[in-house]
Amino acid sequence: MSVKQITPAQVHEILDKDKNAVYLDVRTQPEFENGRVPGAVNIPVMLPDPATRRMTPNPDFLQLVESRYPKDKKIIVGCQMGGRSQHAAEILVQAGFSDVSNMQGGFGGAKDAMGRLVAPGWLQANLPVEK
Repeated sequence: MSVKQITPAQVHEILDKDKNAVYLDVRTQPEFENGRVPGAVNIPVMLPDPATRRMTPNPDFLQLVESRYPKDKKIIVGCQMGGRSQHAAEILVQAGFSDVSNMQGGFGGAKDAMGRLVAPGWLQANLPVEK
């Protein structure tokens, strides 16, 4: 089973219509606190390692999601640009979650190596932001 890709506008529509759907924000806590999709739940898939100053996998990610949601829960995964959320969504699908989507462009929009926007995110779509 592959991960469904959906736009920020589609995410907004789904969350507006389906009150049982959950938006899982897999960014770090500081990123999450700086602004998020309204009603989002934060479970980081990666955590900063102070010793190496690099991001490392959150060893508790899957367990935290599994303890909170049934495998048939509609889960939309998002991050800052779409990469971490794609990885997190794949982890969930491999673990047996059956209704998982990735928000293309993430919260802040995906950019190429030159810094050009290649996939608009939640912010570029001018959708509501919670702080």
